[in-house]
Amino acid sequence: MTITRMPATRLGRLVLAAGASLALFAALPMSSAQAAVGHLYYGSSTGESFQVDDPILGKCYTLYKATSASNQTNATATLFYDANCERGWGSLQPGGYSSYFGAELYSVRFGS
Repeated sequence: MTITRMPATRLGRLVLAAGASLALFAALPMSSAQAAVGHLYYGSSTGESFQVDDPILGKCYTLYKATSASNQTNATATLFYDANCERGWGSLQPGGYSSYFGAELYSVRFGS
């Protein structure tokens, strides 16, 4: 049986490549879900103020009787009359604000 030794430089390159691959893998996000950056502030018909922080794009968020909203995220916020993101009111672009919806709003989804 013949044992072939790998030259030290070749072994060093292999270890370096494996370490670099491991570092790259560790730096990758563990989830494919992306989030908008910022906050949606809204006021309710009860006079309370609420906010949604760094929302996940595409997820439906429940609101509590929203009567005004300020979209301070970097994504479009689509607002809905129901809690299931089905009966749309319209959308607020980043930086947009509205205090007239015609009725209370109960959900929001971010992203286009």
